[in-house]
Amino acid sequence: MPSADLCSEDEIVQLVYGFYDAVRRDEVLGPVFNQHVKNWDAHLPVMVDFWSSALRGTARFRGSPMQKHAALPGLSIELFQRWLGLFRQTTGALPNAALAGQANALAQRIAHSLWYGYQKTQDAALPKPPETQAAAR
Repeated sequence: MPSADLCSEDEIVQLVYGFYDAVRRDEVLGPVFNQHVKNWDAHLPVMVDFWSSALRGTARFRGSPMQKHAALPGLSIELFQRWLGLFRQTTGALPNAALAGQANALAQRIAHSLWYGYQKTQDAALPKPPETQAAAR
């Protein structure tokens, strides 16, 4: 459950900026993110709003992460796992253990949900085999 008592806004900023600094430097995730995020100065405050909304209940985030991620080509489960690993490294360095625990649990759910949604979107975008098309008529 989101709670303003969990952490401060400064802690959310520290989490988001620290995490995405690591992502941008990562040899696997960096190229993927840098190819799709054209303006990091605009993107990072959106991510702060997302995590603040999710963890503190501020309700500042407006957007549809599923649609944005579903539109990306070539994502894999390994990329999501690497994302989670870097996230856990970032939260592990935070002094607020309660924030780290809540953020890790939420990140796990987000990664699972985005990967599941991504797979469904990709499957729906593939042409159906001829026998499936004929049976559908």
